[in-house]
Amino acid sequence: MSEVNVERWAWAEVNLTAYAHNIEYLKSLVAPAAVWAVVKANAYGHGAVVIAKSALHAGASGLCVALAGEVVELRNAGVQGPILVLSQQPYESLSALLQQSATHTVYSIDYVNELAKCATALGVSQVPVHIKVDTGMNRVGVAPQLLMELVHHVQKLSPLIVLEGIYTHFANADEPEHPANNEQSRLFTESLRQMGNLTDSLKIHSCNSAAAITLPHERRSLVRVGISSYGMSPGPQLSDNCTELEPVMSLKARVSHVHVVQPGQGVSYGHRAITTEECVIATVPLGYADGVPRRLWSAGGEVLIGGKRFPIMGVITMDQLMVNCGPVGNCPVEVGDEVVLIGKQGSEVISAAEWADALGTIAYEVTCGIGARIERQYVEVPH
Repeated sequence: MSEVNVERWAWAEVNLTAYAHNIEYLKSLVAPAAVWAVVKANAYGHGAVVIAKSALHAGASGLCVALAGEVVELRNAGVQGPILVLSQQPYESLSALLQQSATHTVYSIDYVNELAKCATALGVSQVPVHIKVDTGMNRVGVAPQLLMELVHHVQKLSPLIVLEGIYTHFANADEPEHPANNEQSRLFTESLRQMGNLTDSLKIHSCNSAAAITLPHERRSLVRVGISSYGMSPGPQLSDNCTELEPVMSLKARVSHVHVVQPGQGVSYGHRAITTEECVIATVPLGYADGVPRRLWSAGGEVLIGGKRFPIMGVITMDQLMVNCGPVGNCPVEVGDEVVLIGKQGSEVISAAEWADALGTIAYEVTCGIGARIERQYVEVPH
């Protein structure tokens, strides 16, 4: 059968030059600590395999993921280098993880035992693990008072189970003055003190993007950078610290239909938006199935066409959204014109953070929500 062209007029551009710049900038910022790139959740929507390879090429020392399946995806694509799985996984996943040379997070004796049992059955000779200490995130991790019991148990299983690192995770690093930061730092320091000389050979880490930027004393052996590597601030209070970062993803489309609507007409489902004058409505072929939230229109969402901002009009539908381009002659718009939902066009910019502010969420959720049916097009465009 001949190849069929199924190009869609909606896509995401991922700028690998910008991504490499961000990794290199973050490396210089946190040196001598190493940078490990967080590529979980399909690299925050940017495409895990391509981003992982780009991260390592740009100088990241390792990768971090959330799920066993993410390790398998990367290894099957030929991605080398250490891959740390950031939480304990279902026992059924351990065989795959061991065969893919993952680095394991552990925080319970039962899990360590199962890991050792599975490794022995597979004939794996060494399994690197990082112990995660829960210093206040209250998500996963071993309690500080139970740390040494776990450490001693891991030591008993050496050289099969190799203690390679120890880490924690800050809950409020995007708010630099939050008192929990000092308390978590204190508890982690005390945890390390309990271990004495054992920490001399370990990878010690506690920083996510926010902590890496605002808590220099916590950079330790390495930092785990996610959102900052994609060119976005970890939070509003850190925006001034992130001016050197370059946004990596743009979300674009082309106008698929143009028509004139008379005053007093409803647009989209429920006719919640009513025209107040004769206006040009441009239809854009992507919607909430692609990660554009259905209520973005009512939160003041806009797009760029011809270098100008225009409001989204009416409820965003599953596959399409409508844009009010103003009165006839206000802005000549034609089928095929480029539409920028996130990114730059001319001198205007719409950022993922702008969406997040309007929707009462965070930029992480915006980019992670860009759907799988939106093609990622990888480009190399200097800043």
